[in-house]
Amino acid sequence: MTFRRTANVPLLKAATTRADRLLRALAVTGVISAGLLSSHPALAEKRMAVIPTQTIYPGEIIDAHRLEEVEVTNPALTGDYAVSTDQVTGKVTSRTLLQGRVILVSALREPYAVERGKAVRIVFSNGPLTITAGGAPLENAAVGDLIRVRNTDSGIIVSGTVMDDGTIHVVAK
Repeated sequence: MTFRRTANVPLLKAATTRADRLLRALAVTGVISAGLLSSHPALAEKRMAVIPTQTIYPGEIIDAHRLEEVEVTNPALTGDYAVSTDQVTGKVTSRTLLQGRVILVSALREPYAVERGKAVRIVFSNGPLTITAGGAPLENAAVGDLIRVRNTDSGIIVSGTVMDDGTIHVVAK
């Protein structure tokens, strides 16, 4: 057998087979794209997260002065964590939020507009006809939630949507 001497030829010029040429092309494009990615400022953008500055317990309304925005340094951090204080302020926590830990959006909810057992006004509208009555919600609910309400006059349970003003608009059957 005869061998061709390639010791003086650089590695990239020594590629003779199709597989070698493909590997060489991938290596060159990888070097080029790595240079482009590291120099592009939008692709190297900092990720931010919101953390509490003190422990916040379930049921508490979150104030902006109890929060801090920090840069994410853990590249493995993924999920539905809050990225700005606007996303969290005014919400109610359903879990204990520990100081210095990221706040998961799934641990937050809107404040309740109506509370179970407290008196509310039930409204039914159909064209020009409007009927109102007193009621007692059977569950806590935020604005826009569909809940069951007991009519305090008749004892009948109806379903309705919670409105901004705390009234419940009954759904027609």
